[in-house]
Amino acid sequence: MAFEICFSVAMLFSLWLAAECDDLPFEVHQVECRDHYVWAVVELAFAGEDVHFEAVDETGIHPITEEYAAMCGYTASVLPLSGLVELRSSYFSCHTENKDGVFKLNFNLLVTHDGHLVRYNFNKTCTPAAAWSPREITCEVNYMEVSLRNEVTCSSVKMADDWNDALRAPYTSAVSDWQVVFQRAGEQSMPMNVSEARKQGYWFDLMDERLVFRTPYGQPDSFSTEMSGVPVEVVHATLFSRQSWVVIMVDLVAACSMDEGSYDNGYIMWDIPDMLHPLVSGIYDTQVNVGVNGKLEEQPVAEQRGYMVEKHNATVMISIPYNAEGGYRKSLHLMGDLYEYYVFHLYVEQISMDEDDVNTRLRFQKTLATPLLPRPVFTENRTVLEDRVFTVYLGDVPEDVKLTAVQLNGHMYIVPFINSSGHTITEVVHDNHTHDYTVQVPFDHHVVTEQFSREDEAIKHMLDINFTLTVLPENEHFYHHTSVYALTDASPPEFEANCSETGIIFKMDHRPFDYLWFISIGSERLTPELAAEHKYNMRNDSQSLVLEVPLFTDGYQYKNISLKGFLGTFEILVRDRNTSEVQRSTVKTCPFTRLEFIFCSTDGKMTVAADLSGMIPPGDPARSNLMDKYCGPREADETRALFSFPVNSCGSTVRLFKENVIYQNEILYTRKLRESTQLSDNSTEQFESDTVGVGHITTSPSLTEPETTTMKPTVTVTHTTPPTRRTRRPAVFQPAFHPPVRYVRVSPFRYLESLKRERIRIIDNEWQRKFQEACPDLCLQQDFTPSIFAVSLLGGRPLRASSSRTSPPNLP
Repeated sequence: MAFEICFSVAMLFSLWLAAECDDLPFEVHQVECRDHYVWAVVELAFAGEDVHFEAVDETGIHPITEEYAAMCGYTASVLPLSGLVELRSSYFSCHTENKDGVFKLNFNLLVTHDGHLVRYNFNKTCTPAAAWSPREITCEVNYMEVSLRNEVTCSSVKMADDWNDALRAPYTSAVSDWQVVFQRAGEQSMPMNVSEARKQGYWFDLMDERLVFRTPYGQPDSFSTEMSGVPVEVVHATLFSRQSWVVIMVDLVAACSMDEGSYDNGYIMWDIPDMLHPLVSGIYDTQVNVGVNGKLEEQPVAEQRGYMVEKHNATVMISIPYNAEGGYRKSLHLMGDLYEYYVFHLYVEQISMDEDDVNTRLRFQKTLATPLLPRPVFTENRTVLEDRVFTVYLGDVPEDVKLTAVQLNGHMYIVPFINSSGHTITEVVHDNHTHDYTVQVPFDHHVVTEQFSREDEAIKHMLDINFTLTVLPENEHFYHHTSVYALTDASPPEFEANCSETGIIFKMDHRPFDYLWFISIGSERLTPELAAEHKYNMRNDSQSLVLEVPLFTDGYQYKNISLKGFLGTFEILVRDRNTSEVQRSTVKTCPFTRLEFIFCSTDGKMTVAADLSGMIPPGDPARSNLMDKYCGPREADETRALFSFPVNSCGSTVRLFKENVIYQNEILYTRKLRESTQLSDNSTEQFESDTVGVGHITTSPSLTEPETTTMKPTVTVTHTTPPTRRTRRPAVFQPAFHPPVRYVRVSPFRYLESLKRERIRIIDNEWQRKFQEACPDLCLQQDFTPSIFAVSLLGGRPLRASSSRTSPPNLP
């Protein structure tokens, strides 16, 4: 239960009580002496909305309730828009100490902290700088107050009827104490003494040689009327005292504009009558000054802010721009939309001079608010196509609204974004109490959707954005949605290539618009049939295409061949669907190592790496040679030898078949060391091929006894049949025609004792020759395995060879 930290049990302890209360921290409150009242504010965050004030004087502590405040001249308000708790106290309030024009005010602030009621004390001593006018009228938000200088002159004869009505009461009264009668609509109430009037909420007092009358709005003795079309509340009290035949009468009239204000075309407007009946009459001079928050502004400042004071007939019209400086703004979320309203604490001073040269000063405190005004935020697509980044601007966001989350194509991201999210958001704060946000998302971000626009013949990148905005401090959420798109030229698909021990693996992720292109190996379109024919491993599903190209299959290029290994290169082409022009090429080169291999280059050279470690009896690979004893290895180590030579040299034999030409050679080992002779390409035959050939190496069985030298090697030829057979034309054999190597086969051999050497390996190489007309339908449609290679006729170009020798007219 909350308890009060300080308390009082008797009036005598009131001063001790004030001393025992905690002093209000300086940093959370502010107290000022103003022209006709004391202004005090406390930070709302410190006080809270459940806050109370007490007036303290020598008689004790007096809680300032709503009713008591209106009677005694206090106005307490909670101002959430400004974050303050405000207390305005008239210098003539009930508990102000006044000595020779010096006003002392003492207050307690009651707040609840940690469940305990705590009382803080603050006070202020003021000496008003400006002199008091003969008549002072204050129209506060909760009361009207009139103060008159005690020597004020009587009104002119125009007020005689009112005086005659008022004189009836004191002459018929039998008492001499001060009494009051109220007049309304030609009628007057029964006289009552001042103490009785106080019980009804009226306050009469004599302070600093001024007579003070104060009343809340809406009292039974007040009345409403219209003056110059402006609603006005009037209270007319006559205070009198009869001493024998002498009657002292004071006429007190308070009249305040009750106009609620209006809003039109961006202005908040408020009207007051130019003359308030019946306080003054015969006005010949009126001056109106305007300010906000309890302070009047100088004329140049007011004009700069857009404040306007205009007089139409007998009405003074005050206009303030709805967003002028000095007002307070608040956002409001309603039915899915954002609204705003503005609040002004208007302060108006009206100075009038009547025909009796009596100066009357009226001061108005009026709170005006606009209706709910739509306040939509807006988005702007600021994407620069060349940057390939969506740039979306969210602007005109009020300062009490924050962006808390962004949904990108259904993916929710909390603001601020993390650095690893791949997109960014920036905030810029402006001097006009607004801020904006800029969201940037790359076109290739995973949340961006893409589709091919047939109408635009371009790729359409689409981004749907839903902003989550929060109104503070209520933490109410509302949403703003926008969609943007960008058109870019369709880019060809791209492969990701990786090396493996057995070949090269290509992978391509599918996109909706990939049908604009097709994939080819060389000039042939990649299809499941082509992959099966060339022994490629192809997997194609809805997500991606994976092509595994084993080593030694069609399409490879080889270089840097040595015993340590070689480089294999494979290329995949992306061609335009309509023109077949190459749009993108993916080339991958990988290092490979093999114990044994055989290659045939397009210029007719054969390169062979052979493992000689299993030969009996063993020998030095560097001493091995081909059928031509002068053709030694180009490179050798302890177990292997590497040969490179033209296919039609080094003792190679040639066998012709209807569709195949086989080149065959053998690797021999001699016990006698001989120097390797540089191979010569000065053959009478010139060889040319369009594709690389691959041969096959087999090792003959080891022999324990010499075989007869009359036995010939046996070669088995494997024919590769094209998938489409065409009508054959008579084949013309050109002299010394040596197409690329195709197959290598090994037949049994015998140990040649007389030559002192051993036959180690037999190499047979074959290029397939096609005598039918070359056409694209047959290109790259041959069958391949790692041990069998068929030459392709790229683009339909046939194999060519020339020779000075004459070949037989018919093929075997």
